[in-house]
Amino acid sequence: MRTHAQAVVIGGGVIGCSILYHLTKLGWCDVVLLERDELTSGSTWHAAANIHGLHDSTNISRLQHYTMNLYKELEAETGQGCGVFQPGSLYLAQTEEREHQLRLQEAKARLYGMNFHEVSIDEAERLHPLVNFDGIRCIMYEPDGGNVDPSGVTAAYAAGARARGAEIHRFTPVTATEAQPDGTWIVRTPKGDIHTHWLVNAAGLWGREVAALAGIKLPLQPTEHQYFVTETIAEIAGLDRRLPSVADRDGEYYLRQEGQGLLIGAYERDVRLWAEGGTPLDFAHDLFPDDLERIEENMMRAIDRVPCVGEAGIKRVINGPMIWSPDSNVLMGPVPELRGYFCCNGIIPGFSQSGGMGLMAAQWIIEGEMQYDMFAWDVARFGDWAGEAFTKARVMDQYAHRFKIHFPGEERAAGRPVRSRPIYEMQQAMGAVFGLNFGWEHPGYFDADTPDSAGFTRQPWWHSVGREARNLREHAGIIDISNFAKYRVTGPGAEEWLNALFANKMPRAIGKSCLTPLIGKRGGIAGDFTVTRLGEQEFWVIGSGMAERYHRRFMNDVPLPAGTEVTSMTEAMCGFNVAGPRSREMLQRLTNASLETPDFPFMASRRIELAGVEVIALRVSFTGDLGWELHCRTEDQAQLYQALLEAGKEVGARPVGSRALMCLRIEKGYGSWSREYSPEYWPQEVRLDRLCKLDKDFLNKDALLQVIDKAPRENLVILKIDEDATKASNADATGGEPIFLNGQGIGRVTSGGYGYGVGMSLALGYVKAGTAEPGDAVEVMILGRPHSARILEQPPFDPEGRRLRD
Repeated sequence: MRTHAQAVVIGGGVIGCSILYHLTKLGWCDVVLLERDELTSGSTWHAAANIHGLHDSTNISRLQHYTMNLYKELEAETGQGCGVFQPGSLYLAQTEEREHQLRLQEAKARLYGMNFHEVSIDEAERLHPLVNFDGIRCIMYEPDGGNVDPSGVTAAYAAGARARGAEIHRFTPVTATEAQPDGTWIVRTPKGDIHTHWLVNAAGLWGREVAALAGIKLPLQPTEHQYFVTETIAEIAGLDRRLPSVADRDGEYYLRQEGQGLLIGAYERDVRLWAEGGTPLDFAHDLFPDDLERIEENMMRAIDRVPCVGEAGIKRVINGPMIWSPDSNVLMGPVPELRGYFCCNGIIPGFSQSGGMGLMAAQWIIEGEMQYDMFAWDVARFGDWAGEAFTKARVMDQYAHRFKIHFPGEERAAGRPVRSRPIYEMQQAMGAVFGLNFGWEHPGYFDADTPDSAGFTRQPWWHSVGREARNLREHAGIIDISNFAKYRVTGPGAEEWLNALFANKMPRAIGKSCLTPLIGKRGGIAGDFTVTRLGEQEFWVIGSGMAERYHRRFMNDVPLPAGTEVTSMTEAMCGFNVAGPRSREMLQRLTNASLETPDFPFMASRRIELAGVEVIALRVSFTGDLGWELHCRTEDQAQLYQALLEAGKEVGARPVGSRALMCLRIEKGYGSWSREYSPEYWPQEVRLDRLCKLDKDFLNKDALLQVIDKAPRENLVILKIDEDATKASNADATGGEPIFLNGQGIGRVTSGGYGYGVGMSLALGYVKAGTAEPGDAVEVMILGRPHSARILEQPPFDPEGRRLRD
């Protein structure tokens, strides 16, 4: 066994072997995989191993298609069979909402050249004569859907990696992982130790235990999961072809052919957690006792849909463990607080995603960043707040609602509240309806008489949000922005460090602020920040709250000068944004400091006293309106909020939630991190290139220089959706909808909503360079159906910025 390696992968399931294979494919051959038992032990060996390409997330769809295509390439490369069956998959919609989801996916498939299209009931009956299609509104067909052999796929990845020089050691448990001062790791086993630059935790059911060896606590929880295989069914035995699988997600089961029978699995409401205190070390190719009564309701729905199932005997039952994260997505990426420790844990659709996941992991480890923005998979999306109680509650909810549609902006109550701030009860009493933002309860809108709901069409709260947005544009609004990430940078090297981190030049004068991009490893936008100079050696930095752990990785890449400190103030400080045409009048009642433009211009900052509370006041607003951000100590939040509410009564101000804020920023054409701003987009594509100062050095400047002079591949645009179309569908764009011109896909929406202040349905999105210009008419596929739209020359609200600056 090697004593040194570029990377050590812990875990010999399908994901660990895929990561090993892709590391070698990208050129790292001095790599080792350690497996405590036999390859596929744990949950890989008993997986149903279904494969499908389409997902609500565009990037996950891309990776699932890569995975599906990879399996046959693996067979040809290694000679190891993967047991690939691709008779296709039928997707059924029983409800209007499911039809909306499938039609959106069909539109995305057209945009990205994927094979997924609607078929008639007659065609569906020809494809699968055993299915009863009564009550089905819409049927989509994915010709490449099917299933694979779990052991064959895992063995093929392993063979491909070995052929390129990787070592695989079975029956080699890891007993310790020890971080070294230089950021490398010592991995200890009974067969010897390995010194490595990268440690990859792909330990599946034992992901928690392997993480604990390094002092890491991952939010993971295993459950039981059952499927069964029927005896031979005469109708299937008599066919000369394989039947497509059936995705009847409204029925909460999955079904495909297995041999000459059918395999049927279910995600039941009666969830059974397993190994809550830790996964047994002697568990390997084990199963749990059958418990089909638990999935009886799901089975009956499957029998209603495929009646011959009711006449078939049961050949075998598989009841085995799966391990889940709180949102059922993988926990992937370098642990921000450690160097050289990479996680890839909590994978559910492993055989649909194994290839793409292995490729992304290898890119991240070797090249420093993935080609796609995969924050939805990033381990950094959770923090220490995601403890055991939260994780268990969310996992139970995710399992029980595995096939429930995840609507845009949907909030689920399981496991909440986790974290709240001092004014939580006050906001609750005022009718706040909350959402979750990096563990914090955060008001989405204020209207207790209109409960939260989710869907692709406009919901009842659409009117409540509209009242808040219009009131801010006409009078003033008070927005809780405590969810923003806040940092204090102090010391003699504060300015030097910030200039070395960010692309823009830091303000030289006290009381001045700047906007600045953070550049990623491939030259894209990894973040956008507001930096304010509070003193000679003190700066205040504001960024995305949900990305605070993610951005820590970049901050850790820039050494701190002696005597300089970076402190997260997100918990210690709270904030409000008071904005609207009467915001100055309202705030002036609470302070002796002059808020007039000559004394307090746009992008200026001051430490002032407001209603007896010391605040850091910044004249900026994400609404695009006249406004101030006010940051105070957490213990002063309630006092300040009460004062703002009282002063607001005299000018008609009212509380405003995050949903209205998102609509207001779209009216102004402001981008948002993870939507318009992401590492996939170059600065010149998002109109941030003017903030990149190339006459200084900063993090990843070399990568930026490789792309900054290139013509944009895409351009960020703002679109007005035809009013008649949105009235007819009762829907606005939300994000992800394709954009077509003359039948050709040219782009996609990144954010959408109704512009209540300007009276129009709007969307931000990207279109391919050279395909469309301002003024051009296009079609936006809202609900998967074409809605006429026009690209605007400029944002409809205050395009010249007079409200913002006067």
